[in-house]
Amino acid sequence: MKISALTLLVSALLLMILLPVVETAAAPTWSLVIHGGAGTILRENLDTSTEAAYRAKMTEAMDAGAAILAAGGSSLDAVEATIQVMEDSPLFNAGKGAVFTAAGTNEMDASIMDGRDGNAGAVAGVRTIRNPINAARAVMDNSPHVMMAREGAEKFAASQGLIMEDPGYFRTERRWRGYLKAKEKRDADPDRKHGTVGCVAVDQEGNIAAGTSTGGMTLKMWGRIGDSPVIGAGTYANNKTCGVSATGHGEYFIRNVVAYDISALMEYAGLSLQKAAEKVVMEKLVAQKATGGVVALDAEGNIAMVFNTPGMYRGYRKSTGETEVAIFGQ
Repeated sequence: MKISALTLLVSALLLMILLPVVETAAAPTWSLVIHGGAGTILRENLDTSTEAAYRAKMTEAMDAGAAILAAGGSSLDAVEATIQVMEDSPLFNAGKGAVFTAAGTNEMDASIMDGRDGNAGAVAGVRTIRNPINAARAVMDNSPHVMMAREGAEKFAASQGLIMEDPGYFRTERRWRGYLKAKEKRDADPDRKHGTVGCVAVDQEGNIAAGTSTGGMTLKMWGRIGDSPVIGAGTYANNKTCGVSATGHGEYFIRNVVAYDISALMEYAGLSLQKAAEKVVMEKLVAQKATGGVVALDAEGNIAMVFNTPGMYRGYRKSTGETEVAIFGQ
């Protein structure tokens, strides 16, 4: 029996209509961006081995966060894990590498924020918590508060089972020499750089989180708190706009509510992430002669790394395989 061409055509059309359409699902996406401080970071002042050490540690930090994101983990977990790696390194002004106050002590601050609901946690002026970013997360998750300070924050951290250390753990010879040099010159920031660390991430669910950790300013007055633990100044996250982590002269970042200002410019003025970050860091802060920078990303994975100093330790990683680690300015 012969089958007509018309019959074959009709059969093919019926199959197209009746068979379910199989759609190729897009691969889940995620992004991560970090900073390790901004300031007068020049090629001629950074020897080859030190530069390699910074690049390796930033890569290690991003590896920690990327592993969580690639496995479908949350942006909060990724931010916390990434910052913890940098806190454990003496290279950065956070945790183990924290600078010294005028009294010759180490006082650290940290914060973290969830872009889904605006939940946040922070600690300030702590001296015995090994990883302040863990304490900030505990404040957010396990207390009714947003910020806890000094002995109260330390007692709370201990009650949460976090690793506590003798203050001597945070002392490094490099920071101590910097302290003595600054004390001799009475210069509040002898190296003119801000080694604060931070991370912003967006996970496969599209949730943004941001976190920041610091040892503050060399020779800072006892009890001085900078922008890093201040939600909206040094750290901010909002799924509708972006996540931001800042590093720089904290007093100016607090006065200008820098992290939130970038988000607000996106939400209310319709600026892109890059344009909003540039307006705040390159226009508003520069006009006030304030130095520093930010890293930021939005829910679509767009990344901004903007600074008004000669350099900023920075890097990013995307699910697409795109990655970068950079130190110096263009």
